[in-house]
Amino acid sequence: MNNKILIVDDIHPIFIEQVEALGYKCDYLPTIKLDAALQIIGDYAGLVIRSKFNVDKQVIDAAKDLRFVCRAGAGMDNIDEAYAAEKKLVLINASEGNMDAVGEHAVGLLLALMNHFNTADAEIRNGEWKREANRGFELKGKTVGIIGYGFMGKSFAKKLSGFEVEVIAYDKYKTGFSDRYAREVSMEEIVKYSDVLSVHVPLTKETNGMINDELLFHFKKPIFFINTSRGKVAKVRAVLNAIKEGKILGAGLDVLETEKFPALDEQEWFNDLKASGKVILTPHVAGWTFDSYRRISEVMAAKLKELGEISN
Repeated sequence: MNNKILIVDDIHPIFIEQVEALGYKCDYLPTIKLDAALQIIGDYAGLVIRSKFNVDKQVIDAAKDLRFVCRAGAGMDNIDEAYAAEKKLVLINASEGNMDAVGEHAVGLLLALMNHFNTADAEIRNGEWKREANRGFELKGKTVGIIGYGFMGKSFAKKLSGFEVEVIAYDKYKTGFSDRYAREVSMEEIVKYSDVLSVHVPLTKETNGMINDELLFHFKKPIFFINTSRGKVAKVRAVLNAIKEGKILGAGLDVLETEKFPALDEQEWFNDLKASGKVILTPHVAGWTFDSYRRISEVMAAKLKELGEISN
């Protein structure tokens, strides 16, 4: 049986160490381009990828011997899951590997927003000492609304458990998931009671553009908004409109509809985003820590081991 795995992105070496102990042979080619990968992928049983290219029909058809694809991360939006299912490919991701990183990053963005860390720091460096203008809010007593209660949403809720907040969560695809960290509610309750909204959903046809003008209009209280999921989940112009209207008090965005330069600089909303003192931006790094870098690889290797045990 073919035991070769093609690795086309940078991953922690612990993955190679652990899967080669299972009998696989890894070819680590983190700088390979799509055209070159298409020439050789037919020789491999496994593919490991982060975000280098889309695993679409073209890639899958070229991979004649492919049995599994490992995504070194949480989201699967760069993989054609429906076509992979047709071809009976096993898809493995590693949400457990970076859920703590995402949860902590979301808390960090929220605390920074509520206490004006970004503007206060810039003002002091500019010779300004503005105490009243930087008066903050406390988390204690607030209601935090979470949309999407998978690994990431639950991690965020867990990290908040010491702040004496009420955490409510909505998930369209789950029921009966209330636990010690969050209470399951309807979307209507999220809109009615939230002081904070944090989004933890995958990018799908349903979630694309989910945070838009219409949804934000219906929130009953001004909110702090956090997005560490996928950029296309939230319309940036809608977030800016809500800030202007006082519906959003501050937004922490780790992800954007368009990412990386120069494409980002060409977006009609980017200058307004840069000019807003009520937005904190990070470059899609919520799940990308030194710790999660290793843990993601360990999770993928463990799942591959389970797959091997099932196959034997």
